[in-house]
Amino acid sequence: MIESAPRVLPEAPVRRLADYLGRGGGRGLDAARKLGPAAVIDEVEASGLRGRGGAGFPTGVKWRTVAGYGGSAAVAPTVVVNGAEGEPGTFKDRAILRANPFAVVEGAVVAAFAVGADRIVFALKETFGPERERLAAAVAEMDADDGDWFADVNVGIVAGPSEYLYGEETGLLEVLEGRPPFPRVAPPFRHGIDEVVARDGGSGAEAAHIADEGEAAGLQLAQLSPGGSPPTLVNNLETIANVPGVLAEGADWFRQLGTAQSPGTIVCTVSGAVAHAGVGEIELGTPLADAIELIGGGPREGRQLVAALSGVANPIVPAARFDTPLTYEDMQAIGSGMGSAGFIVFDDRTDLAAVAAGVSRFLAVESCGQCTPCKQDGLELARLLANVCDDGASDHDLAAVADRVSTVADEARCSLALQHQQVVGSILRLFPEAFRAHIAATVPASEPEPILPLRDVIVDEAGESVVELDLNELRKQPDWSYDPTDSGKTPVDRLR
Repeated sequence: MIESAPRVLPEAPVRRLADYLGRGGGRGLDAARKLGPAAVIDEVEASGLRGRGGAGFPTGVKWRTVAGYGGSAAVAPTVVVNGAEGEPGTFKDRAILRANPFAVVEGAVVAAFAVGADRIVFALKETFGPERERLAAAVAEMDADDGDWFADVNVGIVAGPSEYLYGEETGLLEVLEGRPPFPRVAPPFRHGIDEVVARDGGSGAEAAHIADEGEAAGLQLAQLSPGGSPPTLVNNLETIANVPGVLAEGADWFRQLGTAQSPGTIVCTVSGAVAHAGVGEIELGTPLADAIELIGGGPREGRQLVAALSGVANPIVPAARFDTPLTYEDMQAIGSGMGSAGFIVFDDRTDLAAVAAGVSRFLAVESCGQCTPCKQDGLELARLLANVCDDGASDHDLAAVADRVSTVADEARCSLALQHQQVVGSILRLFPEAFRAHIAATVPASEPEPILPLRDVIVDEAGESVVELDLNELRKQPDWSYDPTDSGKTPVDRLR
């Protein structure tokens, strides 16, 4: 079994800047300033570093594109570090911030230097109190240091809402402009934080008027034109934490671990039906079974693992596929995906129909309502699946579930509805007996499995890591309120 490979998640927390410097901190930024922006991007691209937020997009390609657009913009680009993790089963970004926030800050400064940005924004959630404190203390200590960390760049920390869609790139940028996290229709690279055009090619004045009414999320983003708004570079926090090592040690060093297409390490969270929960950094290419054993201690005594979910982002992985290497290409090849490497594990006691119902409830509630099928078909799908688990359904209801799965992602502007379709659809396809058993009433009725974001990962009295689920999510209404009853409005209608 492959052992842990710490690069961005040190075993002992780095508490002070002096400790960070003593471990080689700062060498990445020094190397970047000697190389120059273009050569920095070359080195990042050569390293093969891919985005650790889920999509796995090549980081160097993203930087090069933003730098190219930024050269023709009226003002400098902005670097946004996305630490707004809310994927169920994931705790990697918060673990990194607790262990070594200095590397995250240094990586962001390198990114800003490479793309010519004059502003860095760290986007976290308001509920991430300990992590925001650690990050703010690191920024303050680096700012007070005589190492000139923040030459020509301003740094800010934004505490955003708890909504799942805050972690979606365009939803996050909406929050930075003071609006709710409603995803926009966006081109592959985001051009500016607040540049929009009205529907059907309206004028700039019309666009500004619509934005004031809170409808910016319903607009097609403007393409960059000479003298227009600059692009915004958005990178996941773990991605940025890898940057100092790439620059300090070089692309070849980074590629010493991992595979040709997925080099480096990944910070993986394992929870659910395992001996103990945990967060650990492993080499990319480690089989999923080994990751579950190394980080989660394997199955509980006397139990057998049957499946795992990568949050609610990708189709379920059956135990027969646990030999799959954790790489972007291998996980895609089996019809699933890496996601943010937060794996919720299920054993032979798990009611997988209840898992489908729990996934459905979470995604239906977190849908913003801009796309009617996503919200309305999603809520109906969640209702039908809960009814199946309650043993109150028939073959007709099961057929209705399949029908809603086929329509929930129609006309979707972001990935949430597609996730709903793929995750629930995969459980229906791979574990049909779980649903048939409820229809036949041969198993006890059950409640939807709580598929929820992680509030914390702590060490209990026995010295084992355990997760605290964000149980507030169970009180959340489809209108995103926590009122006793739902208003019947979609979030976009209630909050715009």
